[in-house]
Amino acid sequence: MHSEPSQTRKGSGQFGLDDRSVEELKEKAIAAKGRAYCPYSHFRVGAALLSEDGSIVIGANVENASYPVGTCAERCALATAVTQGHLAFKAIAVATDITPPASPCGMCRQFIREFCPLSTPIFMYDKDGNRVVKTLEQLLPMSFGPEDLKGANSR
Repeated sequence: MHSEPSQTRKGSGQFGLDDRSVEELKEKAIAAKGRAYCPYSHFRVGAALLSEDGSIVIGANVENASYPVGTCAERCALATAVTQGHLAFKAIAVATDITPPASPCGMCRQFIREFCPLSTPIFMYDKDGNRVVKTLEQLLPMSFGPEDLKGANSR
């Protein structure tokens, strides 16, 4: 994912987040890479979620010899958060060992959509800690979410 300078230098204040929270989210996502289980691809991914109550939940990618069975870091973090009772999030950070940083895959974007408003910032960090920031809506335009089913169920 290539970025324009404005996308990498945007302040976190525009998302209603203080710099300390974003820095902690970054540190946790980078540290979570160390917990990745990726013996096949060796592509480490760490994720960190900032919940509405201010707690941070981490996840890492977990591969499997049967490749489709693996779990991405973002979905790992979200599943862990849900089991801890967190269902709403202010921000997400994803960290990888490449430059430019990787964005969440399509499946993860849809999974994130279940729990986050379209305005949720997703901070994506490269191997040097540089970031690109996009909202969920920018990563998943014309998305399908839980509210779409509410209209279908009333018919």
